[in-house]
Amino acid sequence: MMDHPNYDKFWQDRNLLLHLKKVAPAVMTVGGWFDAEDLYGTFRTYQAIEKQNPGVFNVLVCGPWAHGQWSHADASSLGQIHFGANTAAFFQKEMELPFFNHFLKGKGEHNLPEAYVFETGVNQWRKFEHWPPKGAKTRTFHFAANGKLANDKVNDKEGFDSFVSDPNNPVPTCDRTAFGMPQAYMTDDMRYASARRDVLTYQTDVLTEDMTFAGPMQAELRVSTTGTDCDWIVKVIDVFPSDVPKLRGYQMHVRSELIRGRYRSSFEKPEPFKPNQTTTIKLTLQDVLHTFKKGHRVMVHVHSTWFPLADRNPQKYVPNIFFANDDDFTIETHRVYRNVNDRSMLFVTTLK
Repeated sequence: MMDHPNYDKFWQDRNLLLHLKKVAPAVMTVGGWFDAEDLYGTFRTYQAIEKQNPGVFNVLVCGPWAHGQWSHADASSLGQIHFGANTAAFFQKEMELPFFNHFLKGKGEHNLPEAYVFETGVNQWRKFEHWPPKGAKTRTFHFAANGKLANDKVNDKEGFDSFVSDPNNPVPTCDRTAFGMPQAYMTDDMRYASARRDVLTYQTDVLTEDMTFAGPMQAELRVSTTGTDCDWIVKVIDVFPSDVPKLRGYQMHVRSELIRGRYRSSFEKPEPFKPNQTTTIKLTLQDVLHTFKKGHRVMVHVHSTWFPLADRNPQKYVPNIFFANDDDFTIETHRVYRNVNDRSMLFVTTLK
């Protein structure tokens, strides 16, 4: 694995999605919104089967779960976030059992939709005949001055925000010391990160009505760095108001993703950054179905380290980061631009 840092033939030959053809049995693909091990696999498996096997029964289920939590005896919460009921028991009784009874035993109707997914934020199950939902509205959030996340295009002619990134003092995955990766980090409170100088924050005004994000999100950043390599992390966060019991001001991690900057154009052919030259970073965040309730805010974080979830980028381009030396790790300054010529944005789809 260490000898193959790029998406070369070694990895391409191991891509299972290309082989999900001629599928004969009915399929139920089950995943969790907070599955840190393989959220990508849930949606890509469902999509590959759907595309490559016309006519096969293929249902997507996604609940408010960490990896495998759908098979637990109880799944009513994750970390500090509660889901209003035992969602695992509901899945097992209302989805899994009817599916197997119908397709294995020929017993009863399954009554399953194309997609049966849990809407976080308001704690309710939703049925859709297509995923992502059809009829969703595309919305663009623009990074703006003073940490604003705006609906309107920015008019600033030279605006940017910058931060100093030190790989020897990285942004931690969560605010507690733990062995490995805490399973609940994907619902964690992000205030510890918002307070750091190497994390840029942008947020909307207080919402005057509920807003539901449905499907994948796309971040498009215009950036530069004083170095020749760096990572880019984008998080979408639900900021709770101060009147929510036990969660006053909580900044709930909703979705996040990382791209190693050298792969901004191709995962097969990495390329260094040219110091102080502006370039574009496009990053797809995995699907969500989350409602930001009235009185909440939508927040976005941008930073370049995320340890130990992601290994440290030395920020000096070396052919294989796995074999970087201590003196390859350098402190660099990164910029995120937000002006009329270089816009940084988040694209989302929202339900009406």
